[in-house]
Order: sequence, then C-alpha cells, then structure tokens
Amino acid sequence: MKLRSRCCATLAAIATLLLTTIPMNAQQKLFTLEDLNFGGKNYRNMVPESRMLTWWGDELLHKDGDVWYTVDKRTFREKPLAGKRLQDFEAQRQPRQWEATNRDNNLCVVSPQGDTLQLTTDGSRQIVYGQPVHRNEWGIDEGVFWNPDRSRMAFYRMDQSLVADYPQVDISARIAEYQPDKYPMAGCQSHTVTVGIYDVKKNKTVYLHTPVSKDTAPVVEGETFDNIPVYFTNIAWSPDGKTLYMFELNRAQNDCRLMSYDAETGEPLKEICREQSTKYVEPLHPIAFLPWDDTKFIMQSQRDGYNHLYVATSSQPEKEAKLRQLTSGSWVVMDIIGFCPKTHSIIIASNEIHPTQRNIFAVNVDTGKRTRLDNGRGWHYGELSPSGEWIIDRYSEPDVPRNIEVYKTSTPNPHTSPYFSAPDPWQGYQQPAFVSGSIKAADGTTDLYYRMVKPHDFDPAKKYPTVVYVYGGPHAHNVDARWHYASRSWETYMAQKGYIVFILDNRGSENRGRDFEQATFHQLGQVEMQDQMEGVKFLKSLPYVDADRLGVHGWSFGGFMTISLMTNYPDVFKVGVAGGPVIDWKWYEVMYGERYMGTPQDNPDGYAKTSLLTKAKDLKGRLQIITGYNDETVVPQHCLSFLKECTDADTQPDFFAYPGEHHNMMGHRSVHLHERITRYFEDFLK
Repeated sequence: MKLRSRCCATLAAIATLLLTTIPMNAQQKLFTLEDLNFGGKNYRNMVPESRMLTWWGDELLHKDGDVWYTVDKRTFREKPLAGKRLQDFEAQRQPRQWEATNRDNNLCVVSPQGDTLQLTTDGSRQIVYGQPVHRNEWGIDEGVFWNPDRSRMAFYRMDQSLVADYPQVDISARIAEYQPDKYPMAGCQSHTVTVGIYDVKKNKTVYLHTPVSKDTAPVVEGETFDNIPVYFTNIAWSPDGKTLYMFELNRAQNDCRLMSYDAETGEPLKEICREQSTKYVEPLHPIAFLPWDDTKFIMQSQRDGYNHLYVATSSQPEKEAKLRQLTSGSWVVMDIIGFCPKTHSIIIASNEIHPTQRNIFAVNVDTGKRTRLDNGRGWHYGELSPSGEWIIDRYSEPDVPRNIEVYKTSTPNPHTSPYFSAPDPWQGYQQPAFVSGSIKAADGTTDLYYRMVKPHDFDPAKKYPTVVYVYGGPHAHNVDARWHYASRSWETYMAQKGYIVFILDNRGSENRGRDFEQATFHQLGQVEMQDQMEGVKFLKSLPYVDADRLGVHGWSFGGFMTISLMTNYPDVFKVGVAGGPVIDWKWYEVMYGERYMGTPQDNPDGYAKTSLLTKAKDLKGRLQIITGYNDETVVPQHCLSFLKECTDADTQPDFFAYPGEHHNMMGHRSVHLHERITRYFEDFLK
C-alpha cells in the first residue's frame, strides 16, 4: 500500500514537471478547417469581433441584439434609444418610396402604397430587364438607377438573343437535363444593351438614343464602326434628376466617352470628355456631383498613369470639358468615401502612404490640400455621417484584428483610444508567423510585395516544403497591411502542417497604377510568370526553403497561373493544384477577355502563346485540376480540353469536379475542397 502511494506520488510529480516544462505552444489548440474555412462550423467564432454601427444624421447609433443605443462620439457612453425617438429612427431607416423589382426578367415598380406596376412584358432568357449587364464588368453590380427624388428610374435592357448557348447540364434530374447558359466568348457575338428611363409621374418610358450596332449606329465623319460605343456603364444622375450621365466604350475598350442625355427625351446632349488609349481605358466609377455646387462634378481617371480625381463643370458649352486635376502622385485613389460640404472636402481612401495600405484623407476641392485623418497605418474603411463631418473608421493592421474609431473629418484624428478593439479570436491556438517584405520584379526596378506564412515552431536550421499561392490577375491583389497581412486562412492550416506558404503580387495586379497593370496586355500570364519566378529565386536563396519540394496553387486566374508555371517550369514545381483554371483565353468571355487579350482574330499570336493546350505535353510534376462541374465563369470546356490534350500527350494530371457547383465552392463544400487541396500536397509534396 505504501509502495503504491509512493508510486502514485512519484507519477504525479513527474506529470507536474512535464506540464511545467512543455512549451506553451505545445499546449495550445490546433486549427481545423471547421475553424478556418468560411464554410466551417466554427468559422464565425474565429473572425475578429465587430460592432453594428450606423448614422442617424450626425448621431451615432449602436445595435446590440435587438436594442439600439445612442453613442456619445467623444466619451462613447451609450444610452438606449426608445419611445418616439426609436419610432422616428425606424421610420427613417425604412422610408416608403418607389422601388423596382424583377419578375421573370421583366421590370416592375412598386409604389410607396405597395401597388405593383409591370413595365415590360417581353422579358425572357433572351431579353432581360433591370439586371446587371456586360457580365458585371466596369463595376456594374445593379440594373436600375433612381434619380435623387426617385421621380425617374434608369434601367438596363439586355438583348442576348444572338449570344450562343453554352451547354451546361443539370444532373439532379432523373435524366440529366440540358440547362444552357448565355455565354459570349471572346471574338464572338455579344449581347446588345440599351438604357431606358421610366418617368414615375407620367408613367412613360423612353430609351436613350445611343448607337448600339453596325446596323443602327450612324457613322459621323471621321469615325469608324470600331469606335461605336457598345458598352454602357457607370450611370449617374444630375442633382436635379433631369440629366443622365454615362460612360460609353467601344468594343475594343480603347475609346471611352462620358456622355450626357436628356432624361425627358432620351436625346444625347453632349460629349463631356473623351479618353483614348493604345491599350485600354477602363471606367470603374460614376461621376459624383459636389453637394455644395451642382454645376461641378468629380470624375476618376487613370489618364496620368494613376487613378486620380478630376473636377469638371457640367454647364460648360464646349464639347470637350476642361478637367482640373485634383489629386496626383505615384499612388491611387482607391475610393471616394463621401463629401463634407462644410469644409468643401472629399473624403477618400488611397494607398499614398504605402502600396499595401489603405488610408483615409480629406481633400479640399478648392485648394487640393490633402489631410490624413487616420493613424497612418493599416487598412481602413470609412463610413461618413450624412453631413460628412464625422466618420466611423473600421481598420486592421498586421497585428491588430479590428479597431473602430470615430472622429471628425475637419481635423486629423487625435487617436487617443479607439471606440472598440476586438480581441484576438485566435488566442489559445498555435498561430503561425506572418511576415511581409518586397523583392524586385523581373524588370529589375519595380517593387513587388509578398507575404510569407511560417509554421508556429519555425526553425531556420530546418528545410521546409513550400507552396506558392498565386492569383496574379487584374483587379485583385493578395498582400495588404491588414490583420496577418490579409492571409487566407488555408495558409494557416498548411503552416500548421509544416509548410511555408509564399504569396507575391506580380505586375498585372491592382492598385499600382496603369503601367503596372497594363504590363500584361495581349500576353496574359507571361510577365506574371516572370515575376513569380523572381519570387521562386528569392525562395531558393533562403536556407530554410527546400527547393526540391516546391508546390504551387491558385484558383481561376490563379489556376491558369498554376498550370502555366507547372508546364513552363516543369523542373521547378513538384506539385500543383489548379482550381477553375482558364486554359485558353478564346473560351473566356468577351468583355474581360478582349480588354486584356483583344480578339483571337486580331491577336492570334498572343492567344497561341498564352494557350495551355500546347503545354500539356510538358507536364512533369503531380497536378490536380479541380472545377465546379457547372462553372459559368470558366466553363468546363477549359478543363476538359486540357485533359484531352494530356491524354493525347500521355501526361497524367489528376481531376476532380464538384457537381452542381459554379466557379467557387460554397458553404461546407468549401471545407471539403480545401481538405482535398491539402491532402494532395500532403500526399505528394511532404
């Protein structure tokens, strides 16, 4: 009995000693994809906490559960909003006004009294009303546009009767059913768009008199059919609701005009300004009138090489308006947050401080003077009060999950203490190391920014298998000065399993200016690969990167880049996983494809050079291709054609499809997807 007690005491002492000597990290929890992936069961508990805030005039309100509180903007003390004031607030939040609805591709309006009026009757698969057009390019994300007093509504009408049907298949039926999708491919017939204006008071619709095709477009002296506008985007209204403004592009997307139209008749009034390019012009923002001077508006343009603000006067009689440049420099205006009439200022977000940051500035329209409002670090989103005198600033930094500050726009933020600071939701878990830096592009001069994710117990004396995660295409980037440098949570999962993950924003990605973005013109993938290989050169210079165990993974444009790298540098990458990859740009859609590649007819060498069909024979490493079986963005023809070429070339990729899924796997299927991606690297790279 004494021996047993003594043994138990000894074991307890050993256990205590072990617990006190085990490194803290070893006692921390491990992540699962249910924690990290957006479709995971525990994902909501793993993202930084926030606060539901809104403006009621200049009064700040916070909602907690079902209760609204007023927040003192200086002391942050809160009081419940109740009684008559709560009723007034709720009524203002949901005013009764004219609204638009869409039924079976027909357009309807609903009166403030709830009466529904159907405006069109020929809506169908071929004719679509009141929906986004041009496949959501140029910032188009809606199909109806009300004027300020909601007395008129502009809307899109899209005729896609001449667009070829792509043969998608629905396998959920007893016998699989044909479910075609209208998909205009590069160089092929596209849809025709017109813009209508419905007058609520007159119950009357007119259509803008815009040239829409070779058959109907008048050709003026000095013009050719190539310059006829066919894309209509960034619709805006004058403050009095009588004039509509719209950017118009030709099919080649190298000739852009800002036009104004009479909302009563649909007749064109004048061409406000015009911008042409040897490559492409890409309007992404509607004009915005100054609240204190409705004769002037702000226009955004990259005409000087970077996206900046210009002031124009709408009442000028001359055809070409004179633009006054308001901001300038080797940085981009990322967003117009709003206006402060009291100080004649525009509140903007820009990356003036650093290419990986997003900071908030006030720009005085009269003098052009810029004043930084935020703390000068990180990645900031601002929400202005209606007067423009106050702002809610939600931001994060590499080591700050989420902070919220509230301050005036007339003076720089004192930054004493934030209204709210979110705790680290990953506390108690084994967290990897997140680092960021820069290397030179393949041109030897341009700075490129990277993110690297290392295992939590990283040992520089060891060698690690390394995965390059890549996107690389236009209108996206990966590296920000946000929490964890904007790391995707899958990178954490891989680091936990002993990998280094490396991410580089190559030339062609966004927010670095026109020349940086257009370096890939007519040869997608080529300059991008050169820059990614500079990243590989950097990795190989690190003693802890195992150059014999390099992998690559990406989705969509990143899938195209993954297969491009695997086949153009077959001795470098041992394993790759390509999701939803573009294989040949002739199968991609008109608007995006022709902007960057031209048409297959006009740029045959470029299409041949970038096609991966001829590269199937060069595949050496292990490659898994994954796609949504019903992908309507990168249609299945891409993957299937590459598989056919691999069969003929006797190379051996692996393939997995998600039936019923589109370009991205949604919900819990995303967890399944990322486990599959992980296992492939575990099987062949580890």
